[in-house]
Amino acid sequence: MADWELRPASPADVETLAELRAAALRADLERLGVYDDHWVRQRMRERFVPAHSWVIEVAGEFAGCVALRPAEDAHWLEHFYLVSEFQGRGIGGGVLERLLEECDRDGTRVRLQALQGSGSRRLYERHGFTVESEDWADVWMLREPA
Repeated sequence: MADWELRPASPADVETLAELRAAALRADLERLGVYDDHWVRQRMRERFVPAHSWVIEVAGEFAGCVALRPAEDAHWLEHFYLVSEFQGRGIGGGVLERLLEECDRDGTRVRLQALQGSGSRRLYERHGFTVESEDWADVWMLREPA
């Protein structure tokens, strides 16, 4: 696994993260027939909360992002994207492990929403997430604290 670090996100990161989101989701959204070049970026701009977000860096290079947003009955894992060249190197699993360890210590459930057919689902299942519900486009998953 490559050495990686999480740094707190700042408002200045939003456009970089919007571009990453568009690249990361394009194939799945096109497969589902719902890709919109503007909407995919705008959704990140509207939902980005720096206080709950981190930028993932490898040797000081931008590698991705992740957010863990507190909600009433769980935290929501959101905006978890890696630049393609950093995928498959254990970074996503390492980042997820670190965030889930903190949630386990606090006794906090974690929820997420993933696209149907996304390869990310296997990562989430390996880390204890189970399907709560799904429809033609999305899968909602939950992980109870360990």
